[in-house]
Amino acid sequence: MNITKRRVAFVAALVVSVLAIVTVCGLAGCSSCSRSVKSISSDIGGGLDRTVTLYDNTGKEIKSWHGKIDLESNDQEVFFDLNGKRVIIQGGIVVSEED
Repeated sequence: MNITKRRVAFVAALVVSVLAIVTVCGLAGCSSCSRSVKSISSDIGGGLDRTVTLYDNTGKEIKSWHGKIDLESNDQEVFFDLNGKRVIIQGGIVVSEED
């Protein structure tokens, strides 16, 4: 191997090493990175163990669900699948807690 190829290989290895170190350090202390990792694991694993509770506007509990839930929402509703059924909530106050 001539000197030019060795130099290119060394620079490539150095760049890959620096990127790996920066990535590991960045993921270790970054809250948004931790949330992203948790979201990805929730997507892959079918959700997280949660308790989802629906309250009316006065604070009275209407219904509660517990299980492995991947909670999604948009501007008008909150929805999730549980035990093979889709639950769609429109209105009310929804509180989700990880178990």
